[in-house]
Parts: sequence; structure tokens; C-alpha cells
Amino acid sequence: MVHARNQAIAAEFLRIADSLERRQANPYRIGAYRRAARLIQRLTEDAGDLARRGDLIKMKGIGKDLAQKVATFCETGRMEADPSEVPPLSPEVVAWLTLPGMTPALASHLSERLCIRTLDDLEALVRSRLLRTLPEVTATDEQILDGIARLRAGRPGT
Repeated sequence: MVHARNQAIAAEFLRIADSLERRQANPYRIGAYRRAARLIQRLTEDAGDLARRGDLIKMKGIGKDLAQKVATFCETGRMEADPSEVPPLSPEVVAWLTLPGMTPALASHLSERLCIRTLDDLEALVRSRLLRTLPEVTATDEQILDGIARLRAGRPGT
């Protein structure tokens, strides 16, 4: 049981680090999550018990914030990055969130990793049929193109 929960906590730290990396967040913060994951994986005692007792924070590489995330994970089964750790999306990219199937993670990936920064760029990507190759895309090309047309017409949610 101890090993399985520690592995789950480490996996969550790695998932957050990957997410922050995709969003081009602070590289030092990304490294902190990865180091914490390695440390948690090597523990022979339950990380949740250590966090509750205040002993986890005493370990090199685990600060107050990361120890709190471990405690939260043990209570709720979830762990997320703090909003302050993630760079904000540009206003134009935020408008994309009204498009069918568009999530903050997908919008960020398109903008920051694929350099799709304008509605024209996004439309070209959809028309090239390459957008559908991303596993996060749940809407059809036609639905997204209709959404782009509505955005251009000033009717984002209709």
C-alpha cells in the first residue's frame, strides 16, 4: 500500500511537471516537481503520513507547497498546479476557449508549443487536417471551423 500510494503521488508530480513544461512555466518549478517525484518514489514510508506529521518538509527537495500537495492528494486523490505557476494565455487565445472541444490545455499547447497564435493560424491548422492528429481534440474540423466563423462574426457562444 505504501509503495503504491507513493508511486501515485510521484506520478502526479511528474504529470504536473509535464503540464508546466508544455505551458513553458518556470523551469526551476518544473525541476522541483521532478526532484520531488524521484524522492517520493524512493521513500520506504508513506509520504502522506510523513506530510501529516510535518516530516516530509524536513526532507531536502520538499518545501511547504509540495508537502501540502502530498497531503491534499492523500485527502482528495487529486493534485493540481497552482494557477500562479502557469503562464497566462494571451487574450486572443483565451477567446478560443469558446470553440467546440477547446480546453485550456489544448489552447496552451497550440499557442506555446505549436506557435499557433492567431485565429488565422488556427483556421489554417484545422483546414490542414493536422489538428485532428492531437489526442486532446474532441470536436470535428467542421465544428471548430463553424466556431471560428462565429468568433470572427462576434458571436462566440452561439
